[in-house]
Amino acid sequence: MEGQPFLASPLASAIGVWIAAFMTLMIFSFLYKDNPFYKFAEHLFVGISAAYWMTVAFWTTLIPNLFARLFPSQMGGVLPAAVGNDWEWQYLVPLILGLILLTRLVNRIAWLSRWAMAFVIGFAAGTNFTRYLQSDFVSQIHNTMVPLYEPGRTAGATIGSVFSSLVVVGGVICAIIYFYFSKEHKGAFGKAARVGIWVLMTAFGASFGYTVMARVSLLTGRMRYLIEWASGQSW
Repeated sequence: MEGQPFLASPLASAIGVWIAAFMTLMIFSFLYKDNPFYKFAEHLFVGISAAYWMTVAFWTTLIPNLFARLFPSQMGGVLPAAVGNDWEWQYLVPLILGLILLTRLVNRIAWLSRWAMAFVIGFAAGTNFTRYLQSDFVSQIHNTMVPLYEPGRTAGATIGSVFSSLVVVGGVICAIIYFYFSKEHKGAFGKAARVGIWVLMTAFGASFGYTVMARVSLLTGRMRYLIEWASGQSW
């Protein structure tokens, strides 16, 4: 092991495997009841994650997008590509707003952070509005206006595409009818509204099921890790 980095040594790898296994067991111990082992693993995970992402954000966001634009000549050792660029004074605004956000830590002037937070939230809401309008609103309307028949396709594909388009359009119309409260939901109108409920529940269930399956895949990965650790395959 002489001359070999410690982190690349078999001993260090084995220690890392055992630590990860014990931490996983500590998290799983919450299935029995809340206990000090779970709290320790939870606090450790949250603390390490916060520190890691803060470091990543500093080097991947603040350095290239703020300091490299305000102090380009001093970035030679960190971001050589920024050396020689012009000083962009307008980036003083986000720097000042960022410093104002830190006043949250001082009780006397904590109210100043509300102004910076209001600006950040308002700017994010305004810029994201057009993006979500295009992706979540206009695109969904466009998908309900597809042609029922497209020449050039095989008979099977044409029948399937027509049926799929009819289901999508009918489901969207019934879901919209459910949210139309200016008319009492009776008769055919009420039946369409009930179909809209089923459409909404199906959509919510599919979304929830997709989320659950993603979490189950994470659980499967950790269980497989524990099995390999218990059998000695990973260390």
